[in-house]
Amino acid sequence: MTDPIPQAPTPPEGHGLLEGKIVVVTAAAGTGIGFATARRCVEEGATVVVSDAHERRLADAADTLAELPASGGVRPLAVPCNVTDEAQVQHLYDAAVERHGRFDVAVNNAGLGGQVDIVDMTDEQWSLVLDVTLTGTFRCTRAALRHFYVRGGGGVIVNNASVLGWRAQAGQSHYAAAKAGVMALTRCSAVEAAAHGVRINAVSPSLALHPFLSKVMPEDELAELSRREVLGRGAEVWEVASVIAFLASEYATFMTGEVVSVSSQHP
Repeated sequence: MTDPIPQAPTPPEGHGLLEGKIVVVTAAAGTGIGFATARRCVEEGATVVVSDAHERRLADAADTLAELPASGGVRPLAVPCNVTDEAQVQHLYDAAVERHGRFDVAVNNAGLGGQVDIVDMTDEQWSLVLDVTLTGTFRCTRAALRHFYVRGGGGVIVNNASVLGWRAQAGQSHYAAAKAGVMALTRCSAVEAAAHGVRINAVSPSLALHPFLSKVMPEDELAELSRREVLGRGAEVWEVASVIAFLASEYATFMTGEVVSVSSQHP
């Protein structure tokens, strides 16, 4: 008889960590970390601007956020954006400023994975994952920093990395390389931005469970990854989102250039 899978705790109530902040979240449609982050930010008092390459799902996400009690029934600005397109990236942050006069936090969540051994990987597969996951994060970081600098400094950027930036897993060479790049980008850009009062950090989740994972990874592999977690389960997406909200908040004012592992895996 196998042991039951441990149950995740109940999400905490909001405590006003981001009261009065304007937060831009990329890849915020669907059921993943991006939507959970947008929701957590709303629950912590922020006004969010949500973005995604999938326009229909983005609209659904904005409608759902408007139904949260903390939103006051206000539907957030939803801006379609493919982070591989520089013009769309520029439009996203310009639209946030046009609507709200500014933004205070940028959460760079867009990423693309896949499962393929390197001997079978095509140049196109490699390049697409790098373009979305690493270069897309670079484009969004650059655009956000330019807005922060123009207004005189201040602001926060939180990137979404992965423990695969540190740890090896078969079939994930392109994704792991991209996420390791996100970690390095986070550290280097944080050094540059510090003089302008901008903090840049990243989260590094191990296994965050959401329905999309089963489309890109076999169920038996997901079960094995869950067993490797010492808590006996993968993270709920809101558990990663809570760490992102912390890094975006005034509770993390002495943190920059850090990559925070959201994981219970053995080394």
